[in-house]
Amino acid sequence: SAAMERDAGGRSASALFAGFRALGLFSNDIPHVVRFNALKRRFYVTTCVGKSFHTYDVQKLSLVAVSNSLPQDICCLAADGRLVFAAYGNVFSAFARNKEVVHTFKGHKAEIHLLQPFGDHVISVDTDSILIIWHIYSEEEYLQLTFDKSVFKISAILHPSTYLNKILLGSEQGSLQLWNVKSNKLLYTFPGWKVGVTALQQAPAVDVVAVGLMSGQVIIHNIKFDETLMKFRQDWGPITSISFRTVTDGHPIMAAGSPCGHIGLWDLEDKKFINQMRNAHSTAIAGLTFLHREPLLVTNGADNALRVWIFDGPTGEGRLLRFRMGHSAPLTKIRYYGQNGQQILSASQDGTLQSFSTIHEKFNKSLGHGLINKKRVKRKGLQNTLSVRLPPITKFAAEEARESDWDGIIACHQGKLSCSTWNYQRSTIGSYFLKPKELKKDDITATAVDITSCGNFAVIGLSSGTVDVYNMQSGIHRGRFGEDQAHKGSVRGVAVDGLNQLTITTGSEGLLKFWNFKNKILIHSVSLDSSPNMMLLHRDSGILGLALDDFSISVLDIETRKTVREFSGHQGQINDMAFSPDGRWLISASMDCSIRTWDLPSGCLIDSFLLDSAPLNVTMSPTGDFLATSHVDHLGIYLWSNISLYSVVSLRPLPTDYVPSVVMLPGTCQTEDVELSEETIEPSDEMIEYDSPEQLNEQLVTLSLLPESRWKNLLNLDVIKKKNKPKEPPKVPKSVPFFIPTVPGLVPRYAAPEQNNDPQQSKVVNLGILAQKSDFFLKLEEGLVNNKYDAALNLLKELGPSAIETELRSLSPECGGSVEVMQSFLKMIGLMLDRKRDFELAQAYLALFLKLHLKMLPSEPKLLEEMTQLSSQVEENWIHLQSLFNQSMCILNYIKSALL
Repeated sequence: SAAMERDAGGRSASALFAGFRALGLFSNDIPHVVRFNALKRRFYVTTCVGKSFHTYDVQKLSLVAVSNSLPQDICCLAADGRLVFAAYGNVFSAFARNKEVVHTFKGHKAEIHLLQPFGDHVISVDTDSILIIWHIYSEEEYLQLTFDKSVFKISAILHPSTYLNKILLGSEQGSLQLWNVKSNKLLYTFPGWKVGVTALQQAPAVDVVAVGLMSGQVIIHNIKFDETLMKFRQDWGPITSISFRTVTDGHPIMAAGSPCGHIGLWDLEDKKFINQMRNAHSTAIAGLTFLHREPLLVTNGADNALRVWIFDGPTGEGRLLRFRMGHSAPLTKIRYYGQNGQQILSASQDGTLQSFSTIHEKFNKSLGHGLINKKRVKRKGLQNTLSVRLPPITKFAAEEARESDWDGIIACHQGKLSCSTWNYQRSTIGSYFLKPKELKKDDITATAVDITSCGNFAVIGLSSGTVDVYNMQSGIHRGRFGEDQAHKGSVRGVAVDGLNQLTITTGSEGLLKFWNFKNKILIHSVSLDSSPNMMLLHRDSGILGLALDDFSISVLDIETRKTVREFSGHQGQINDMAFSPDGRWLISASMDCSIRTWDLPSGCLIDSFLLDSAPLNVTMSPTGDFLATSHVDHLGIYLWSNISLYSVVSLRPLPTDYVPSVVMLPGTCQTEDVELSEETIEPSDEMIEYDSPEQLNEQLVTLSLLPESRWKNLLNLDVIKKKNKPKEPPKVPKSVPFFIPTVPGLVPRYAAPEQNNDPQQSKVVNLGILAQKSDFFLKLEEGLVNNKYDAALNLLKELGPSAIETELRSLSPECGGSVEVMQSFLKMIGLMLDRKRDFELAQAYLALFLKLHLKMLPSEPKLLEEMTQLSSQVEENWIHLQSLFNQSMCILNYIKSALL
């Protein structure tokens, strides 16, 4: 969980990347399980991928559910109508709704290798041949049977149809035993065929069981009378799994799987071998199941494929109907394809090139195996294409600009001189093999490729140091860099800039060369500190990343051809690098099992995390939302979401002694949000709020934070008041009384309204000598004693312009003030100028003070003395400021006018 991933630094394992999910994993060597849902009338197949399992709807092979992860890899699967059982190590769990664990059964000492649901019970067998029967809902042991491994090591288990409470066990020694598990009795021992039993399967007929043996034999045996009905044999090694076809329209057929990927088909009525499905999988057949009363066979294998075959032909051979397939061997190179960040091209040791969609599995496609001669294969209809297959792709470059017109992918193959082209839209190998004509195929191989952003040219570097340009549309050789070879050593990287102006090449002799793309002339050569391992160009920003053999990274600007950044810190060979779309980050993956993110503007390491398995490839989505990685001995592509897109991330440089923590590779299901909520509760020290101090430095002259309206118009208040004065006082409308008063008398007359006798009467009460001292006045008086003026200044800052004027007016003796208080005010201004803070306020307040009291100031010697002191202070401050202004103006003028 997130809490566990946090290390001593209080930081989660990676500040930038969170495991999202794995792509391209469909099956491993654990046999699949087929279930029928009576409610939906559908078949579902469950395959295991590492720590979790996938459930597919057989009808469309669409993914229905991905289970939650278990702590370890699953070693055995089984299912009944309601639950799926998955064993890991010496524990097994029951899953409901193909998703969450509802029961866990602990009690075995050794690893579990067989599971058999049995009504309300489930039977588990471990490698020490201890068999335990569990009650599912109470999770309690019902019965435990111990067998002697040297005499009877259980290798297969079956509940024969209609045999109540009985199970049939097969052993590695060859004998079989029938047990009644309710009464705990051994009912019968079958002597067997002196060869280990590998598979047991119930035949459509009651009492009849198919027994698969290590020798490749399948025995159809009647267990009621202990007699063999038929024997079949295949020459491909032990029988891995058996299934019977139960379609009513023809002969009963049995299929048996083998370790080399072939499937044998037998007709049980005619007792003969009728067909073989060669290379149904490229590895051993892990499991095969005929769907009940359907002409469909479901198979899976360790080659990461799940296939559905349909038997609708006259020959009785199955043809491939649907499949879900990933790579069957570890990946060699992955790169995002296109600009929408939705496809990842991946090449693998299995020789195929595939495209995986980050959106949905239905958009995945395989571009197939590289074939040396596609036409010949088509013409001759070769069944076994192994002889004409190209070796695995080691490097490739892709560009979608002209993908609909001609091939847009170019690839180098392991140990091959010629580079193949591929067509993404047609999902096939392309038209050309690009190689120099005059070269003999001795030991020269293609080592580096790039394709221009327009999709017209491919640049290929060879181990001999030669760098050639080819046209992608016609396959014609369009020139060579250098006289004969561009580099003395093997070419380690080639790149073309976004405008086809520059070609950059680097060789193992430690030189980086810049060439004119059009006329192939060498422009510049740079000597590197160490031999380069790989090179990557970010075309938009013209930034070039070079991974060197001394495990350091150099970053160059291709405009100035200067090294702009150098990063060191990796402890192993750097396998791959990726730039973020905006070119701010460089992400490097190394054999030291770490993935590091370097911030180019600041030149700092901002993120680092470790993995269990060394990362071989790293590529960042063009939209910046995901980082995709591939790892040693892993078949999947792992996606990591970019946390900085959806939450606040502090990109502070990591300390030099930072120890990254190990992060688990993401599973095939998207990570649940449980962890995130936990993380958000914890107060993070990542983002510390920065409060700017009022004054950064004693030497600086700073202004206040008050708006201009508080101080700018202090001197012009009288003018503003005059402007705003109304032309005549507002007239109050004469209100009509509700009852119009009448004058008493015989004839009713209305009373005239009373006239106001004294219209000039003022409403202002003249307090005169009763005027109270304001807070500001009192604070100034205090200031005379203790020489602290902060409180008085703060009060002034809160007042508006007219209130400030009133306060300053009331300082003079005529308005109830005193000379001492006026002197105190001048001291306050002096203090403000000393501290170099609130510069504009000090000037404004002083100007208003002088304007109001200029007539009486010269007559008071105390004030005059204070004034002369202030005058020199103001002048000094102003000279200092003026010199700074002049300096700044000079620099500005120079920048505007100078020819840079």
